[in-house]
Amino acid sequence: MEKDALIAMLNNDLADEHAAIIRYLVHGWMEGEDTPLGSSLISISREEMWHMHWLGMIIGRLGGEIVLTPNPYPHDPSSRETLLHSYIAYEEKLIPHYKEEAEKVDDPQIRRVLQREGWESAVHAKKFARKLKKLKGEEKKGLPQGDGELPKSLIDTLQNEVVDKYTEMLRHMAASWRFQSQEGTIGWEMMDQAMAKMKQLAHFAEDVAEDGGTPKFESGKIDPAQDLKSAIEKAISDVHTARMRHLKLKNDGEFRKHEGLMINLDLTVQQEEYHEEELRSFKDRG
Repeated sequence: MEKDALIAMLNNDLADEHAAIIRYLVHGWMEGEDTPLGSSLISISREEMWHMHWLGMIIGRLGGEIVLTPNPYPHDPSSRETLLHSYIAYEEKLIPHYKEEAEKVDDPQIRRVLQREGWESAVHAKKFARKLKKLKGEEKKGLPQGDGELPKSLIDTLQNEVVDKYTEMLRHMAASWRFQSQEGTIGWEMMDQAMAKMKQLAHFAEDVAEDGGTPKFESGKIDPAQDLKSAIEKAISDVHTARMRHLKLKNDGEFRKHEGLMINLDLTVQQEEYHEEELRSFKDRG
């Protein structure tokens, strides 16, 4: 297979896995991470994150631009039953898809990754089928219901934070994949920061979902950095801007009414200070 065709194929796979991550996370948060179905959905979403990561690493090594827009995830949101049927169909579709792709690829490492993506998709389909069998009566016919207690102004603020953290996370991931072989371990250290940003995103998104809303997984503009130095400088700017905004939020009257939000916000600010210092050290090393 020609290199450009291979990169295009892998980018489409990455966009499929990206879509699965978002779908399972959103549903999992709406169910609640402390519920059996919610915890299972979030667990599977984390496995999908590995799928996306493996594909991103390969595309980065091949020198390709990485597609950061998820594909559509076809699903029926009428009930838990219809949602789980959608998930089973989605994962089962990927089994022959990855098998066929693996047969087209000459590189043995890429072929192994695609084969693994296929058999792990089969496992996910079985897990969803087991969850479906366990649902009974109204639980099967119903959908998670949010509290609907948070004021719209606070929900809007949380949604804006979801967008900003999602954008930051994707920029970090793309830089890590693209520059993974440069300047020692900097690329992987940026991936570590990207994972922390995923958790920060979750702090805001969980509150939106538990209130009954759908977290806004929409990214801002993500221009691919042309070199590692530019990627680090953009990351410094992003995290500094976010920390200044979050320091102001700590004094927001509505935010201060919610102890859980304040605990997570305090942690986020501390992590952002740490990350900014780390990024500046990367700049010195680079």
